[in-house]
This record gives sequence, structure tokens and C-alpha cells, in this order.
Amino acid sequence: MQHRTSRSRTRHRRAHWKASAPALARCTNPACGKPTPPHRVCAHCGFYRGREALSPLDGDR
Repeated sequence: MQHRTSRSRTRHRRAHWKASAPALARCTNPACGKPTPPHRVCAHCGFYRGREALSPLDGDR
């Protein structure tokens, strides 16, 4: 027979679960260089690995 785990014991165990900051890398476009998630197309200029993958959109990007 197992006993119920108290709320205090559960919360003590989960006290170290913290969100980590997202990893960011610099854009490979020399003209841009803004931080962007690794292995993703840059949302600002549309470049990925030194080539233009998407044409940048005007407006809300």
C-alpha cells in the first residue's frame, strides 16, 4: 500500500524546476546580426546559413 505524497513534499521536490532562457545565436547575414533561435530562419532578414531562405516581409516582423 502506498501513501499519499503531501503537498509540502511535492513542492519541495519541484522547487528546482525553473524555466531556462531561450538559446539565441547571431544571424549569419553580416548586415543583420540580430539574435535568432539556432537552426531557424532569421525573422528579421530571412537569411539561414548565409543564404536568403525567405524574402523578408514588410510590417509586423
